[in-house]
Amino acid sequence: MSGSSFGKLFRITTWGESHGPGIGVVIDGCPAGLALSEAHIQKFLDRRKPGQSKYTTKRNEADSVEILSGVFEGKTTGTPISLLVRNQDQRSRDYGNIAELFRPGHADYPFTEKYGIRDYRGGGRSSGRETIGRVAAGAVASLILNELGISVRAYTKSIGPFTVSQEDYRFSEIEENSLYMPSNAVAEQAGEYISSLMAERDSCGGIIECIADHLPVGLGEPVFDKLDALLAQAVMSVGAVKGVEIGDGFQAPLSTGSKNNDPFRAENGRIYKESNHAGGTLGGMSDGSRLVLRAAVKPTSSIARTQHTVNTSGENTDITVLGRHDPVIVPRAVVVVESMTAVTLVDLLLQNMTARMEYLKKIY
Repeated sequence: MSGSSFGKLFRITTWGESHGPGIGVVIDGCPAGLALSEAHIQKFLDRRKPGQSKYTTKRNEADSVEILSGVFEGKTTGTPISLLVRNQDQRSRDYGNIAELFRPGHADYPFTEKYGIRDYRGGGRSSGRETIGRVAAGAVASLILNELGISVRAYTKSIGPFTVSQEDYRFSEIEENSLYMPSNAVAEQAGEYISSLMAERDSCGGIIECIADHLPVGLGEPVFDKLDALLAQAVMSVGAVKGVEIGDGFQAPLSTGSKNNDPFRAENGRIYKESNHAGGTLGGMSDGSRLVLRAAVKPTSSIARTQHTVNTSGENTDITVLGRHDPVIVPRAVVVVESMTAVTLVDLLLQNMTARMEYLKKIY
């Protein structure tokens, strides 16, 4: 299977299945000398692990990370970093009834048609558990960004119809509610909505917003490897994400050129924009303002309601999905979107070192 790697210079390759012995990632291209420990990575993994609240799956996984290579005496060595998280609470018996059925909303049917075989236990390689490797890599990427004074932060902007307006953002409250929303009041309303859906054996989705501050100007290339294009690829590769927008995104077509353009100003030798409808990118490159990205996450596909489907023999039938599933995956996906954004930015930062001869001269 190809397509399990992302990035050019800072390249990550995830591996493993939901119900296999373990899951993880290999990171190639991390510079030597970065202080890195399992505790650094664990902080990120704890944000996506199951069992955090009544709104997440009850699968009991510690998601403890092990560093297998690439670190010596607490610092990266410049060699590939291999990270492992062992699966501990697989209940494969919950999936015995779907071995010959295609679950609505899942990858079962196209995966079977493509490869002629599939691991039906929890979705195998197509499981959301694959994102463990992404988050572990994102933890490493975020440490690199921190060294450069760049910050990346993601949070839940909306759950179903409940949205936090930008003027009501309280970033200090993100860690105070289990939905990772920048408003405890909206999070309470969203929680009640999720509970009502759980009673109906249904699920919901939402929108994750991610912001990056203090980026240098010029990250990304002006043609195919645009900053926004690569970010869209990175975030859209997360299984449940069905849409990505930068800045005003899908609201931009409703505006006019005079309103949508971001006027430039200069002050004390610094060029800045008076507004940020473009979301921090111009012509595929960072423009020095705040990067703003949003990801639309679909409702969880695994629901306990009986649904129509087809079996592997092509016969019509019904299915009821058993197992332990999140009624909404948005809160656990927040750190996944943040991680993929961080990985993309680090890769482009490394690539940008070759943009000018003067950069090479500074190094060599």
